[in-house]
Amino acid sequence: MSFHWWTTPKYTESTYSKRKKTYVYYKAICADTRRKVPQISVNGYSQEEGTMTKDTGEYPLLTIFTPAYNRQELLKRAYESLTRQTRKDFVWLIVDDGSTDDTAKLIRGWQEAGVLSIEYYHTENGGKMRAHNLGVKYTKTLLFLCLDSDDYLTEDAVEIIYDEYGRIEEAADETVRLYTGKQFGGFVAHKGRDEKTPLYGEDFPKLVYSTLYGLYLKGFHGETTLVYRTEVLRSYPFPEISGEKYVPEDYIYDKIDRNYVLKVIPRVLTVCELTQSGYTESLKKLKRENPVGWYLYYRQRLKITPLFDPPLLKFKYAGYYVIYKNRAAASLSGKAGGRELKGTEKQPRGLSERTSGASEIPFLWVLMGVISAFLLKMTGRE
Repeated sequence: MSFHWWTTPKYTESTYSKRKKTYVYYKAICADTRRKVPQISVNGYSQEEGTMTKDTGEYPLLTIFTPAYNRQELLKRAYESLTRQTRKDFVWLIVDDGSTDDTAKLIRGWQEAGVLSIEYYHTENGGKMRAHNLGVKYTKTLLFLCLDSDDYLTEDAVEIIYDEYGRIEEAADETVRLYTGKQFGGFVAHKGRDEKTPLYGEDFPKLVYSTLYGLYLKGFHGETTLVYRTEVLRSYPFPEISGEKYVPEDYIYDKIDRNYVLKVIPRVLTVCELTQSGYTESLKKLKRENPVGWYLYYRQRLKITPLFDPPLLKFKYAGYYVIYKNRAAASLSGKAGGRELKGTEKQPRGLSERTSGASEIPFLWVLMGVISAFLLKMTGRE
């Protein structure tokens, strides 16, 4: 059992009323006292009692979350980018998804160095979505950024996020609601191939606020850095499907889009270098091994995508829906008693269109999906 000195925060609550609505926000004020916080193992997880924040004078606003599975070498690059941040008042939370390399030893060394406030949790291998749910569960800050182990942050990324949040806080959530009809959910910025150039050379549409899917419907084709309010992510956990380890991330982000918008930051905050062992290069394998997760995603996309804007996109999703409904049904029937689905969906044995009260797919779109599925298979794009 190892011990580190950390500061324990106290929380004070204040309220303000605007347009007859009261909003409660919390400001964390560090206590003057300090105590030793032991790193312990609880229910298979390496968990911290209390807070693992470095003594910076005030409680951080941001947690940078990194899921890792046998990524010892890539984590070094992420760590170095975090040590170069112009602001270091954040928490780096790492969930080790059952690594068999020296990831744990590497991180212990960084904790002992004390350059960053680091939380480390170890769990059995369950996939990125379970690691993400665990990371959100143990996050103690207001904002949450997922930094994949094969990415790294630009040197001013944390400072930009703090500055942007300060402007949002001054405007207040009701101003965002009046402007967009939805609540403030966080920020969306670019991923880049370097610190100045967005990935694939794609710029955002000229918007101040947008849903994530809304950016893509307006023609954006790049990749994003997402910073969400932690309380929002807690309300939308990823489903955990027995026998599967992946659900497309947009499945949850599309749900968040129903009630929340993101402030658009037209800057590169994350640099992404695609690796052969990363999720981004494993799409075919992910689809083959996780048919239920992809079925949930394509069914939802079919429902929410506009009819003709952009052209044929809904038709394409109809095809994928038909393909993965069949694959998911075959996968479920191959398991005794079906598969258990935890999270935002409650899946019965077999497949049901009325999962969580969702409306059925209209027969016309099922028929269109059969035609689309045939074309996708003929072109090798299923």
